[in-house]
Amino acid sequence: MYAILLALLAGLGTGFALGFTEAARPGWAVFWGVAAFAAVVALVSLFVRRRVGSISKAMQERMLEGQRALQARVNDFQNHPKGDPRRFLEQMQKRQADLVDAAIADTEALEPYRRWVPWFGRQIATMRMQLNYQVKRFGKVDALLPRCLILDPLTAAMKMARQFATNAELPEIEKTYRRARARLRYDQSAYLSSVMAWMYVRRNKLDEAYALLEKACKDNNTEKEPNASLVRNRDALANNRVKQFTLSSFGDQWYGLFLEEPRIRYERRAPTRFGKFG
Repeated sequence: MYAILLALLAGLGTGFALGFTEAARPGWAVFWGVAAFAAVVALVSLFVRRRVGSISKAMQERMLEGQRALQARVNDFQNHPKGDPRRFLEQMQKRQADLVDAAIADTEALEPYRRWVPWFGRQIATMRMQLNYQVKRFGKVDALLPRCLILDPLTAAMKMARQFATNAELPEIEKTYRRARARLRYDQSAYLSSVMAWMYVRRNKLDEAYALLEKACKDNNTEKEPNASLVRNRDALANNRVKQFTLSSFGDQWYGLFLEEPRIRYERRAPTRFGKFG
């Protein structure tokens, strides 16, 4: 990485210059060489972090603005439905894909900095993977995953979901779960543990699912939603009511993995006295 190489040159140059010119004793020459190395790393990192932060902030603002516009159109259609709902849904999916494509194109502005910061290339890959996941481009997701940084529950859940969808063996999924779980503190593992438990249930490993949920209940505050679902799902398995096992309380976090479709309840309206529904 350029930052490390530049810092090494600065540190070695400073140390040797002070040593050969006898401007400082050997011990102090080493000290100032290390100080120069640290100073260059800090300055370069600060510059890159500011530039990357500025680009990332602009990307996020454009993405949020586009999402708000899409949500406004969805709300308007729900309040004043006009035309074919399926056609409207296709239009919204196309607009969402265009929004994601624009965000992925924006990540190209980050490419010049990947050689300056260690692991930054993997951070860019992670961003692109998450964007492609939103529009179900799973071929690109699977190609990017080996280069991603799995540092947060959502990214770990995405990787686990792709492993599950591609029929990976349970030990492979468990390995991803354990690595991600080890980074989480108290009250942070409810979502990831619930996803792993769901996969156990789908693979007919009910004892393993119950044991995992039992531990997750101890590791998380279960007084409020969505964490309260840990207790409900644990009790459902304990009482052999597997059909009541659900992750719906996690909302978009869960359904955004595309492992399960939301359950939609259709309510039949009572007819008016004129024989019309309303």
